[in-house]
Amino acid sequence: MALAARLLRRALSSASDGRRRRRAWEASLSPLERLKRLLPPEEAAAVERYAEPRSSASPQAPAEEKMAVAAPSAAPTAAPSSQGSPEKKMAARPIPLRAGELALAELRRKHNATLKLLCRLEAGAVLNSHGGLLPHRDIIGQLPGQLLRTSAGARLLLRRPSLDEYVLLMPRGPTIAYPKDISAMLMMMDVHPGDVVLESGSGSGALSLFLSRAVGPKGRVISYEIRDDHHNLAKKNYRHWRTTWKKGHTEEWPDNVDFVLKDISRAAEDMKALTFDAIVLDMLNPQSALSVVHPSLKEGGVCAVYLANITQVIDLLDRIRTCRLPFACENIIEVTHRNWLVLPAKIKNCKSSQRVETQEDIEEDPQQKECDEIQTRDQIVLNEGEGNESFPDDAETYCSAPYVARPSHWQDAHSAFLTKLRKFRPPLS
Repeated sequence: MALAARLLRRALSSASDGRRRRRAWEASLSPLERLKRLLPPEEAAAVERYAEPRSSASPQAPAEEKMAVAAPSAAPTAAPSSQGSPEKKMAARPIPLRAGELALAELRRKHNATLKLLCRLEAGAVLNSHGGLLPHRDIIGQLPGQLLRTSAGARLLLRRPSLDEYVLLMPRGPTIAYPKDISAMLMMMDVHPGDVVLESGSGSGALSLFLSRAVGPKGRVISYEIRDDHHNLAKKNYRHWRTTWKKGHTEEWPDNVDFVLKDISRAAEDMKALTFDAIVLDMLNPQSALSVVHPSLKEGGVCAVYLANITQVIDLLDRIRTCRLPFACENIIEVTHRNWLVLPAKIKNCKSSQRVETQEDIEEDPQQKECDEIQTRDQIVLNEGEGNESFPDDAETYCSAPYVARPSHWQDAHSAFLTKLRKFRPPLS
């Protein structure tokens, strides 16, 4: 009681004298610091050692220092293992283009044209384009993304092709399933790594390649094709991609596609011992295959059907209804893309000229462009021409200018109708 009374008297006396009170926006004191100010000097020395850790960690100190003060005895974090660590993957250097792998050359042209050339690099070969010749020996050893000049002075962007670019440029027999539709079908079927997928209609092998990447090394794709020429072409394109992929990447493309030359409607015996996570049908009469493949599809699995005409979709749904097949039509979609043109207008030789040009106008004679689209208060004329952005030239000087933004005249047209069928368990009769 005596100690409490003494502390109360010191608090009242310190409040009554002319000391400045602490403002609300100033740094607040800890309980130990408040107690230290209330105690006499001889008793405050006893708690001095408890206030030192608080004073050493100032409000401006980093969070790591505060954590070290609060828990000095904590064990250090174990260093990550070198095998599969993110640091090791990020430190991987880009691989130069090698002989035997695929290379894609881009040549930007006027009138919204980008010429893409796909070639397999060989030491003695030459890349022949509309912009001139470029020996393969000048490409081999270069890093992807390099700009190289041809014999005629044209600039080519050299890089490795992506999978969607390869399927659009590879040799084809029948019409391929386009990448925009394949992406939607993969989402429809909800394909995961390790799944087993049935494909009917190998075609040129485009869908087989995307399915191979989706299921991964632990998955499997079984592709049926009735025509011998399509069957051989699909296998050739698939093997060509795998062979060239291995030369430019550290890991191999999975060998997980089995191409079968057989009519799917006559493969009932083959289906008895199989269970599929998903099925995709890319054929003229998919209704003839549904009765054969549906027993092998897992309950709740999805069958995606790729059809060109809406009348084919109606025939498919009518067959499902009349034959009472255990499929429910969940969705019928048509995938379309709307291409946009966004071109920065450029002022060439700003000190002597007041003409604003789009990047396509730079590549062609300005006298050929007579259609004036926009006229500013400074009498600067903007000629709008449709075309992709050309590769920059270091010798040219450009200034800030407006942009041209509008939908492109060339749009992706209709390619197919995608029908999503879900298998269900029929009720017991």
